[in-house]
Amino acid sequence: MLKLPTLAVSSLLFLTTACSSNQTVSQAVPNPTTTTKAEVKTSTLRLGFITNGKVKTPTGPTGWAMHQGKLLPELQKLGITEIKTLNFPNGPNLNEALVAGEVDVGIYGDTPALVGKAKGLPTRLIGQEQVGTNAWLLAKKNGPGSVAELQGQKVATSKGSYMHRYLIGLLQKAGISDRVKVIHMLPSEAQAALERGDVAAIAASTGTGPLLKAKGYPVIDEAIQHPDLRGTSVTVATEDFLAKHPDLPQKWNQIKQASVKDIQANPEAYYKFHADVSGYPLDVVKASFPITQFPVEPLPNQGVQLLEGTKKFLVSQKLAQSDFKLDDWIAKQ
Repeated sequence: MLKLPTLAVSSLLFLTTACSSNQTVSQAVPNPTTTTKAEVKTSTLRLGFITNGKVKTPTGPTGWAMHQGKLLPELQKLGITEIKTLNFPNGPNLNEALVAGEVDVGIYGDTPALVGKAKGLPTRLIGQEQVGTNAWLLAKKNGPGSVAELQGQKVATSKGSYMHRYLIGLLQKAGISDRVKVIHMLPSEAQAALERGDVAAIAASTGTGPLLKAKGYPVIDEAIQHPDLRGTSVTVATEDFLAKHPDLPQKWNQIKQASVKDIQANPEAYYKFHADVSGYPLDVVKASFPITQFPVEPLPNQGVQLLEGTKKFLVSQKLAQSDFKLDDWIAKQ
């Protein structure tokens, strides 16, 4: 069994593990309706998402809706007149911002979202942006050639992320979880450590995995080879914000559904947008974000099953502080 002290794990999974310099971008337009300001309670929606630090706007269905200018006009009908985006290097950092009341809606991996909820973070699940998210286990050049060869080695990943959950589950399946040292590094730090040969392997996220593969780093395993270890990307909102905007979940999912259908109809246009925004090569984006992983439904059955499986795993490994019912977390549509 991988030895992770409860207090240390809790801190790594939930609190900020490194200072982040959040970049913000605001979108605001005048309310086009004839409704007077006195009749509608206006507000700003602070949207947090995960990025490599260079991206100022989200990708995925939400990012596509923003890019096409379709997100804010629809949210204006709820009295939301501005969207301010804030980026974070990983899920635990976004959790900390939610705790501090600095974010209203967050889009991030299911693992940190579940851990946050288990610790009492007052959020509600609105839906899933991506279902079946892959993770890549890449080795240093001339290094381990298989999972079994990681015994006695150091493997880096972002603890508290969906890649972390995949890595621990993988090592347990291989029966070597107590013989591999898992160390915390943000994606950029892990990539640099792999390139220097300081670690034997890294569990990398979408984007980074295919990019390193293209550079010649061996892929010794992928989450898609283990259906139960794949991740999902979720959208959560704070209970305080939902109290002010109770119709947000339904409206958000209407926007997302239209966005996904548009992506399906115009995949090349979406991929170009994603590549331009993220800075990743087009072929890396296509390998990392197949449009089949963008669900039209708010919470597809497969997505809910993955969430339930991840939650049970986190609770069983004491990586989540307590158990809870997913139905109690899901926001009313």
